[in-house]
Amino acid sequence: MIKVIIVDDHPIIREGIKQITAKTNDIIVIDEASNRTELKKILREKKFDVILLDISLPGQNGIEILKEIKENFPDFKVLILSIHTEMEYIRRCFMLGASGYLTKESAPDELVQAIRKVFNGGKYINYSIADSLSSYFQYETQNLLHEKLSSREYEVFLKIAQGKSIKDISSELYLSEKTISTYRSRILEKINLKNNAEIIYYAIRHKLINVE
Repeated sequence: MIKVIIVDDHPIIREGIKQITAKTNDIIVIDEASNRTELKKILREKKFDVILLDISLPGQNGIEILKEIKENFPDFKVLILSIHTEMEYIRRCFMLGASGYLTKESAPDELVQAIRKVFNGGKYINYSIADSLSSYFQYETQNLLHEKLSSREYEVFLKIAQGKSIKDISSELYLSEKTISTYRSRILEKINLKNNAEIIYYAIRHKLINVE
C-alpha cells in the first residue's frame, strides 16, 4: 500500500482526497494535517510514502514548509496540490525538491496517477500546465530580479501583481498590514521598482501571472 499524508487546511479537500483514494486498492491516507505544527508531529511519529502538500496554508508559506521538509527529510516524496498555476510557483517547488505538481482542478484519476508515479520515483506535472511550463522555461532568462525574493516576498509580490490591496493581502495571509507593507518595500527595492503599477507590469512582462 502507498501510505499518504494530506496537508491542507480545508476539511472538505482532505475528505475529498480520502474518498478518491478509498476507491483504489493500493493507496491509503494514514493521516492528515491542517498546518505546519500538525505536520511536524506526524513526520516524527509515522512512516509514510507520499506527502500531498498544499502551498496556500493560512498564515504559513507552503513553499517554506516544502523547503523544511526536503532539508530535514530529503528522501521524502512531496506532491504539491495547489490552486496556483503561476509558473514561478511551480518552478520554485521543483527547485526545492518537489516530486510533482498538481492543480486542485485536476480529475480524480489524475490525482491517483500522480501519487503512483511519485511513489515509484518519477516526476509528475499537471496535464493542464505542462505545455505552459515548457514555454516558460524556454522564455526564462538567467538572473531575473524576482528570483532574489524570498518565498514570502514572492507570495506578496504575486498578490500585489494581481491588484490586491495591502488590507486584502493582510487578511489572506493572516499577517498585519504593517508586515505586508514591509514586504512591499523590500520587493520594490530588490526588483528596483517604484510602485504597484510597475510590479503589475513586471509580472505581466515576465509571465508570472495569468492574464485573461
